Amino acid sequence: MSLPAIFALILATVFAMEFVAWASHKYIMHGFGWAWHRDHHEPHDKMLEKNDLFGLFGAALSISMFVVGSQMIMGSSAWEPGTWIGLGVLFYGIIYTVVHDGLVHQRYFRWVPRSGYAKRLVQAHKLHHATIGKEGGVSFGFVFARDPAKLKAELKVQREAGIAVVREALND
Repeated sequence: MSLPAIFALILATVFAMEFVAWASHKYIMHGFGWAWHRDHHEPHDKMLEKNDLFGLFGAALSISMFVVGSQMIMGSSAWEPGTWIGLGVLFYGIIYTVVHDGLVHQRYFRWVPRSGYAKRLVQAHKLHHATIGKEGGVSFGFVFARDPAKLKAELKVQREAGIAVVREALND
């Protein structure tokens, strides 16, 4: 593969992973995987959460792609794009760890953004955590955040329709 094609594939994979993460978060973590994800939505003082186990799936996907991209499997030749897809998944995992766990939840460092996109990410994710329980909710992505004012309005509609129970701080 050419260098521009490699870079394009890695970048496309990083962008695609945001959709995979959004769908996984909305339909798995807030669905049948709630038993693992619940502690992420509840206050605690533990260093690790059951929710952190979901990262193993991303790691397994990345490693699998590296294997497919670098080794002969059952007599067939390696599939080179697998290496670059695996690298894109790895890069997304690093971005997720720094942005979601680091910036938004301040698990690794303390910095509260006062403006710009970083502030928007934090606000959007706080609105995600505004619901009690797994039902309803907004902002299931981790890197791309919609306008917090629109998310708050969407939460209000969900609350009024009985879809979501919203924490008192947002009940205007």
